[in-house]
Amino acid sequence: MTAKLIDGKQIAAQIREGIKAEVESLVHSGKRPPGLGVLLIGDNPASRSYVTMKEKACQAAGIYSEEHTLPSEIGQEEVLRLIAQFNQNPKIHGILVQLPLPDHLDTEKILNAISPEKDVDGFHPYNVGQLWIGRPTFVPCTPVGILELIHSTGIEIKGKRAVIVGRSNIVGKPTAALLMAQHATITICHSRTADLPGECRSADILIAAIGRARMIQGDWIKPDGVVIDVGMNRIKEGEKSRLAGDVDFEAAKEVAGFITPVPGGVGPMTIAMLLKNTLSSARRAQA
Repeated sequence: MTAKLIDGKQIAAQIREGIKAEVESLVHSGKRPPGLGVLLIGDNPASRSYVTMKEKACQAAGIYSEEHTLPSEIGQEEVLRLIAQFNQNPKIHGILVQLPLPDHLDTEKILNAISPEKDVDGFHPYNVGQLWIGRPTFVPCTPVGILELIHSTGIEIKGKRAVIVGRSNIVGKPTAALLMAQHATITICHSRTADLPGECRSADILIAAIGRARMIQGDWIKPDGVVIDVGMNRIKEGEKSRLAGDVDFEAAKEVAGFITPVPGGVGPMTIAMLLKNTLSSARRAQA
């Protein structure tokens, strides 16, 4: 039996339509539209592509977007000055610094300079702490998108065993916090985990976020389990290249109950959740 596909594009489109309606209602009540301030530093093609998609999504939802595209050699003080301007700007309710940053910049210092009240990526230590004590303000966009995808399957998370392959601050750790709050039993795995295939086979919910193409094999999947593939790896096939996830999709879909495709699974949800966080910030700021 082939797994049911979890269509992230369709689910994200529904969420974005709901956000658009809420933005229209906010503006109709006399409030400012939500505003997102973006800093893009350097000429990373993937980052440029992501920012362009986010700008289009903002425009479609009625969210004001202001972007600064900066040269890769820009100094740290200039970046911090622009963040301070966004922090003080009442038209901006969310601030996004597109990662990764050039090596000479201190990523931690730059992210920590963002006001926690405008940290729609959920990376500021204050918001990380709020998440882990069960009082989240802003949750990182990919993890909260993952949770929406799991909910879309209709399975009950409570009591399930969830295995997360990858321990990053952006995906692995916050996803663990969210699933724990939903009463799942959590295992976080990584490159040094003993018997990684065995750990994966125990998972009612398996989240692959390790950044290695097709690392998770079909026989690592628990029959009828839910598989969420966060990986976005570009691989060569002859003269062409294509995107592949961290899961061997063709093999895994013959075992799993539900599975996300790559592309078209987690990616669209990340952008939808960014818009949702920005809307929430605008509502709080103008309450």
